[in-house]
Amino acid sequence: MNVMHPQKQFAGQDLYPTRLPDEERITERQDPVLWSDWTEDAPITRDEADHYKDKGYLVRRDLFSPDEVTKLIEASAEIRADASAIRAEDLVTEPGTDAVRTIFRLDDHSDVFARLARDHRLADTARFLLGDEVYLHQSRLNYKPGFTGKEFYWHSDFETWHAEDGMPRMRAVSASVLLTDNSALNGPLMLIPGSHRRFVACQGETPDDNHQSSLKKQEIGVPSTRMLERLASQAGLDAATGPAGTVIFFECNTLHASNGNVTPFPRSNAFFVYNAVSNAAVAPFAAPKPRPAYLAHRGKVEPLAVQRDRFA
Repeated sequence: MNVMHPQKQFAGQDLYPTRLPDEERITERQDPVLWSDWTEDAPITRDEADHYKDKGYLVRRDLFSPDEVTKLIEASAEIRADASAIRAEDLVTEPGTDAVRTIFRLDDHSDVFARLARDHRLADTARFLLGDEVYLHQSRLNYKPGFTGKEFYWHSDFETWHAEDGMPRMRAVSASVLLTDNSALNGPLMLIPGSHRRFVACQGETPDDNHQSSLKKQEIGVPSTRMLERLASQAGLDAATGPAGTVIFFECNTLHASNGNVTPFPRSNAFFVYNAVSNAAVAPFAAPKPRPAYLAHRGKVEPLAVQRDRFA
């Protein structure tokens, strides 16, 4: 494990108040972005570490062999083909249709994806970025079908995880493994580079069971259009694209979204949220009760057992 930055003592104080009654606010980040000091032994290059620290995301290609990518694509198709076998609470459909939008607890529904979540090419990078052992806060399969795939609106994951799950600090990272080619046309991940360095505290109280509607269309915990215009005018917008097998790591507070997909080409990805074991969820900071366990791991956390062999 690399040198770890000291974490300020957390004693239940709310370092990132949000869901405010009056108006949204923007404040400076109080946590490191890169929690480890880069060395020659790091799982990413110095340039990659600098890019992640500066932009809030990192795109890595050619981590997996063609056979491994094929195995992941086949496993994804098998899960979607038998969606009726998925627990109802784990399954989110597109608004107004029965088309699969998201399957949560992906590592529960597939041995292949459980293995992928623990693969060193993902987990070691997460451990380096967070300077700690890691566990899965959430996993899911996202699927955006051709022609009808709906958008995901602009948001910071950390704002939701802090407000509704009780994640104390900005010490988590998402890894999105592309299972289809993602181009600029079929609704790829878009990000506001550098937005992770500030926290947008959103306006509006969290309704009871907000997740039941926000998973289809998020309206609470999102920045205003005025705030988004301000941040995008300062830093621009980036689109994270690449062929199937590409991995996008993005910092938990980076503002991101994706457009609807009206092309004939579907967009799919496996999504793993790695959280530092020292940053386990406590009581929600701005919600009446925690979200269900399929959205956020609660209770005792165990470091992932990292696996280093090829899986295909």
